[in-house]
Amino acid sequence: MKILVLNCGSSSIKYQLLDMSNNADLLAKGLLERIGLENAVLTHQPKNKDKFKFTQSIPNHQDGINLILSTLKDPFHGVIKDVNEIYAVGHRVAHGGENFKTSVLITESVKADIEKCIELAPLHNPANLKGIISMEAILPKIPQVAVFDTSFHQSMEPYAYLYGIPYEYYEKYRIRRYGFHGTSHKFVAQKACNILGLNFEKVNIITCHLGNGASVAAIKKGKSVDTSMGFTPIEGLLMGTRCGDIDLGITLFLAEKEDLSMKETNDLFNKKSGMFGISGVSSDMRDIEEAAEKGHERSKIALQMYDYRVRKYIGAYAAGMGGVDLIIFTGGIGENADITREGICKELGFLGIDFDFKKNKGLRGVDELITKENSKVKVMVVTTNEELVIATDTYNIVCCNQLSNVEK
Repeated sequence: MKILVLNCGSSSIKYQLLDMSNNADLLAKGLLERIGLENAVLTHQPKNKDKFKFTQSIPNHQDGINLILSTLKDPFHGVIKDVNEIYAVGHRVAHGGENFKTSVLITESVKADIEKCIELAPLHNPANLKGIISMEAILPKIPQVAVFDTSFHQSMEPYAYLYGIPYEYYEKYRIRRYGFHGTSHKFVAQKACNILGLNFEKVNIITCHLGNGASVAAIKKGKSVDTSMGFTPIEGLLMGTRCGDIDLGITLFLAEKEDLSMKETNDLFNKKSGMFGISGVSSDMRDIEEAAEKGHERSKIALQMYDYRVRKYIGAYAAGMGGVDLIIFTGGIGENADITREGICKELGFLGIDFDFKKNKGLRGVDELITKENSKVKVMVVTTNEELVIATDTYNIVCCNQLSNVEK
């Protein structure tokens, strides 16, 4: 049974086709970029075949999905003979608000609720919804499932998710901490427990999803109890271009002093800050590390700030949970940047971490412990696979729904 996974952005679509009846075999993956422009680019990688790349005009998401489907069944670059081989479609949806604690089969009411969350995620939910509606128009009989970035964090208690503003704004606008990267946090925590032989529901875990966007989650006995991203993805850690935690007074001060509009203020803290804003070099950690090695002072400071903020969250969440058993690094930086992992962990010995500097050095993109054998608290690098989670949830939900209909 083949599941198509779509992650629709405002001008891009990431996709994977997995065969769930054959150990979630990845048949093809790709990325369509620059939707709405004349020179949109599709990069398609089929299993056991050469990567395929070409450029053409793609005016909208529906045309983009049509192109992806035609590429998947192309006689030279495709992996299926007919689109009807696709059993179901799973969509990454950024924001489910308080309505969705789990992944769900997409219905008219689900689409309406996703639309209501647009004001909470104006950059992401509209594109996610476009993908759902486009696929519905192209293949109306194929079931679709929504998998939400926010759902895993819906287990947080009010004392963890509420902000210190008048309660009426929570009641009126549902202003609260939602958190993101939930699919990744849950996946790597469960995966690490399976590898180490731990019971997911009996241990305390801190997961560090570190990429251009980054967040930390506190997972106590199988449930997310806190996470660094908040009402929006800007809160928390220093990121590629996002500022992370900041004094609200700074935003008001700069908006007044620089005569910034709301959009300009938003762009400043979302697109021009973070590692890019501090270093002045790049938002890419590799570029900043290279500059720091050459003596660039602002890059050195940016790296120190990054490590320090992650370390602070680890300490805070260890205290919040009353202890920690396992710390996980994942995401593009977490999985590949040994310098960052070392910078974060080298001063966490007080937690019971006996960090293995030798094993950590050069470690990239593998599932591996980076603490010594007798370390009280284990630290592990775990590769994430959000698309696999989406495919698995989609497969399970559609199967259960069809079985339920048969029983009726």
